[in-house]
Order: sequence, then C-alpha cells, then structure tokens
Amino acid sequence: MSINATVVAISSVIGPTVASGVLAVAPWPWLFAINVPIGIAAVSIGLRALPRNPGHQQPYDYVSAAMNVLFFGIAIVAVDGLGHGEHRPFVIGEFAVAAVVCYFLVRGQLHQAAPLLPVDLLRIPVFALSIWTSVCSFCAQMLTFVSLPFLLQNGFGMSQVETGFLILMTPWPLVIVFVAPLAGMLADRYSAGLFGGIGLAILTVGLLLATVGAHPTAFDIGWRMAVCGLGFGMFQTPNNRQIIASAQQHRSSGASGMLGTARLTGQTLGAALVALIFGVAAAFAAVAAVVSMLRLAGKRSVETA
Repeated sequence: MSINATVVAISSVIGPTVASGVLAVAPWPWLFAINVPIGIAAVSIGLRALPRNPGHQQPYDYVSAAMNVLFFGIAIVAVDGLGHGEHRPFVIGEFAVAAVVCYFLVRGQLHQAAPLLPVDLLRIPVFALSIWTSVCSFCAQMLTFVSLPFLLQNGFGMSQVETGFLILMTPWPLVIVFVAPLAGMLADRYSAGLFGGIGLAILTVGLLLATVGAHPTAFDIGWRMAVCGLGFGMFQTPNNRQIIASAQQHRSSGASGMLGTARLTGQTLGAALVALIFGVAAAFAAVAAVVSMLRLAGKRSVETA
C-alpha cells in the first residue's frame, strides 16, 4: 500500500511539472496531445507485464456496466449543475434519476457471486467507514487542486509556470513521497483509525489557506501545501491497507476495485463541487477525519463482542 501511494505521489509531482513546462512553450491543446504516446506506452507495458488470469465462467455483465456508468455519470452531472446554478428542477430530476438507477444497480449486485460493483463489502463496518473516509479525503484534495490555480493566477497574479512548478502541486505530493513509506511501516503498529484521523486533522489545518493573506509569497503557500501533503500521506497508506485487510482474502480484488472507485469518486466530486465554495475542501477533510476516528469505536465493539 505504501508503494501504491508513493507511485501516485511521484506521478502527481511529475504531471504538473511537465504541464507547466508544456504551457511555457506551447498552447494548451498540447496538454492533451502529450498523453497519447504516454497512453500507448502504458497499454503496451500492461499487455506484457500484467498476468493473464483465467476469467469467470459467467459472461460479462453489460447491463450492470451500463447502469454503473449511468449512475455515476448522472450523479456527477447533477452535482456539477448544482454548483453552476442550473435550474433547480433539472438538478432535482437528475438526482432522482441517479437514485433510481442506483437502487436497481445495488439490488442486482447484491445477488451476484462476482459483482461488478462489490457493494456487499460495505456491510463490513470498518470497510464502509474506510471507503467513505477515502471518498471525503480525495474530494477535499481535488477541491484544492482545481481551485488553487484560479486563486493563484487570478487572485495573486502568479504565472502558470509558477503555479505548477513551485506552489500548487509540487509540495503536496512531494511530501507524500517521503511520508507514505514511513506511514506504511507505522500502519503495522498503530490503528488505521487513529493514525488516519491524525493525518486528516493535519490535512484540515493545511487546507485553511484562507488565512494566507492578500499578498502571500511562494513560501507562504508552499509550506501550507507541504502540511497538506504530510497529513494526506499519513492517512492514505493506513487507510488503503485497512480497506484491503478488512475484506475476506478471496474478495481482495473486489476490495481493491472499491478502493479505486472511492478515490475516483472523491476526485470527481471534488472537481464538480469547485463551483460551490473553496472552503468545502476543509469541511470534507474534517468529515473524513471524524469518520476515520469512528473506526476506533467499531474496532472496540468487535473486540468486546
């Protein structure tokens, strides 16, 4: 789990830096064009390196796949419409349609031996709390990552290169690169609920960037982003480990899939919620910290039983 978090953090460091370099010499469409050879390389490496495991005897569940796309797609569109002032009846209708699709999707998945979306694992209290903690924390992260460029460039007059290279992304993931392995070792000795809760509390403090003042320096913003990275790094590895460990061994692949779903759901919701208010990021981080601490109570109740 610490290797996973480290790889993600390294990629997060390299991505904004490369993007800033591209924008310094080329127009913005090249940000998308540069991903084409990277995608081809990733597919090529995956075809060679990934094991060819035998598949399930049952055919692929196209109906569940379509319902999964509909649910997440419509739900995200509804959240985005809420933030951009879309007509309230349309937003309510979108949420209603998403809820109906979600109901039939979940009901169908609960009766399958190998569900596409393993929602049955959410019946495990620690697993469910860890998943929702992940959703809230990644939502807070993406709210920050999407909002800050507007604040730094439009509010503080910083350039695109300054934002990408020095301030916005680099300090946060760079600290995670060093913290994640240490957090992985400590996760074997301390509770994920306590360790993750402390990390998310530190993240909440770091996200309170509203106190930065009207004319901040690069250092003023950079050290706050580093604090966010410290807190997020302390949380991410123990939480990921808790998600995988709380599921049965034969369901580890499903738990891993839910881990990725939680991360992407939080990131997508965070991007969609940017239009509402930047301070929501700190609120989500605080909620994630509380939910993480709740796992301590759940663990004690299990031990008592």
